[in-house]
Amino acid sequence: MAFELPDLPYAHDALADLGMSKETLEYHHDIHHKAYVDNGNKAIAGTEWEGKSVEEIIKGTYDPKAVAQNGIFNNASQFWNHNQFWEMMGPGTSAMPGELEKALVEAFGSVDKFKEEFSAAGAGQFGSGWAWLVKDTDGALKVTKTENGVNPLCFGQTALLGCDVWEHSYYIDFRNKRPAYLSNFLDKLVNWENVASRM
Repeated sequence: MAFELPDLPYAHDALADLGMSKETLEYHHDIHHKAYVDNGNKAIAGTEWEGKSVEEIIKGTYDPKAVAQNGIFNNASQFWNHNQFWEMMGPGTSAMPGELEKALVEAFGSVDKFKEEFSAAGAGQFGSGWAWLVKDTDGALKVTKTENGVNPLCFGQTALLGCDVWEHSYYIDFRNKRPAYLSNFLDKLVNWENVASRM
C-alpha cells in the first residue's frame, strides 16, 4: 500500500490552549510527518514491500541487531508512530475510563506512579525516540522507551500510548524543557478514551 498522510483528527490550533501550538502541528504534521510519507513511498517503490501493509513492513524490515535501522523501516515506522500519536491526543477534557485507571493502578501502584515512570522514560531517552505505555506479550502493562523510530510492533507489543520525544515535537513550545513537555502531554493532551480503546 502507498503511504498517505492522514488529516489531523482536529484543527491545527485545537491543542494550542493545552500546550501544543498551531505552529508545532503545522511543522510536525504538515512537514515532518509528510516527509515520512514521501520518503517511505520512494523507499518501497519497486521492492518486495510495495503493496504490503505498514505493519508488515515495520515487522519485516526491523533489524534487532542493528544500531541504525534501514531507510524503509525508519520511514514506515515513523509514519505509523505519528498516525498513532495524533489519535492519542485530543482537545477538551478526556476523563480516564475506569478500566484503564484500574489497570494502571494494578501495574504501577497508582496513576501518578505510572505518569512518573512514563515521564522518566521519555526524559531519559538519549537523543531522539519515543516513550510508550504498552501491553506486553504476557498481557502486562509496561512503560518502555525506544530510540529513533523504533516502536512496540518490533517486539510484539501493543502500543497503548506513545509520546514523541524528537525535538521537533516540543522545541517550539517548550524549547529544551523535555520534562515539562512530557508532564503537559500527560496532564493536558492525552485522549485517555483512545488509550483505553487500545487495550
